[in-house]
Amino acid sequence: MTVATPLIPGLAEIVSGGDPKRRAEATRRICELFLQGAARFRPDHIDLFDGVLIDLVPHTELAARAELAERLSFLANAPRRLVGDLARAEEILVAGPLLRRSPVVDEATLMEIARIRGQDHLLAMSERSSLGADLTDVILRRGGREVVRRAAGNPGARFSNVGYKALIKRAVRDGVLTLTVGQRDDLSGPQMKELLAGSLDIVRRRLFELVKPARQAAIKQAMSEIAGGPDRVEGDRDFVPAQRAILALHRAGELNEAALLGFAKAHQYEESIAALSAMSGVKIATVDGLIAGDRHDPVLIVGKAVGLEWATVRALILLRLGPNRVPSPTDMETARVNFTRLSAATAAQVVTFWKTKPPL
Repeated sequence: MTVATPLIPGLAEIVSGGDPKRRAEATRRICELFLQGAARFRPDHIDLFDGVLIDLVPHTELAARAELAERLSFLANAPRRLVGDLARAEEILVAGPLLRRSPVVDEATLMEIARIRGQDHLLAMSERSSLGADLTDVILRRGGREVVRRAAGNPGARFSNVGYKALIKRAVRDGVLTLTVGQRDDLSGPQMKELLAGSLDIVRRRLFELVKPARQAAIKQAMSEIAGGPDRVEGDRDFVPAQRAILALHRAGELNEAALLGFAKAHQYEESIAALSAMSGVKIATVDGLIAGDRHDPVLIVGKAVGLEWATVRALILLRLGPNRVPSPTDMETARVNFTRLSAATAAQVVTFWKTKPPL
């Protein structure tokens, strides 16, 4: 700190009555001294700089304060009081960098600023790498469309149940927000269902294209429930326990082709049908009727539409025949060839038809 010693005597005079040029030069020199040595300064050194700069910096020009805020925003040991004052600044050029990334600005300070400042400040803090649920509650309550979209798209943001309700309510009038919220990894199954229930069909289809494969099944299940709730299938089979098991797999991100293949090989018919229903978006009653029919074609079509491998399709064919029946090698080879030749686009068109008008 020997370099700082000659700067400190006379500061009181500079701050209270010095001319602007002397004050600006003193501020520039002390700021540069701090920034050059910040990595090696002890906490008491930081406090010393904090006490000096907090009286000098507010009197400097906007450009100088903005530049200082930008450089301080990357420091974990920046002067705390000075950073707090700069983050509260009305000028977004000064406050913005610190609100976006400064590790020194704590959540309490962010909450305070979020309650009193405008959209630019809210937008800046919405970009932070981490946002707590209490803070996002305030941001969603006061933020405009762009602020809410930015916060919803921030993977480090956390939302309370109240926050998610607010997001979903606003998404009814904002397709972009629907797509953003729908891609969040922390969105629960019931929340997904509520989000989709208020969205347009074209937005639902776009969301399905954008999400990870593991989430596509959840969307299909939600849409199936929206269309008619849990399927009640006539006959002796009870699909309700299987539906619950498949829904649990959805939520755990474990409903995939491997799980379906396991069900088929174990001759777990209800689970296999419920899984195919969730993966294809076709109601359970329809899938059950198709699989239980006299032909292999429906198995080939739904398998191609959801992107199954032949091994899984073969296991589903064996499942529909039952454990005591074995297909002839010729029949199985014919089915394999037909499956290979079947285009995914054609299969998808047929499955879309099944969703809207189940075959007799």
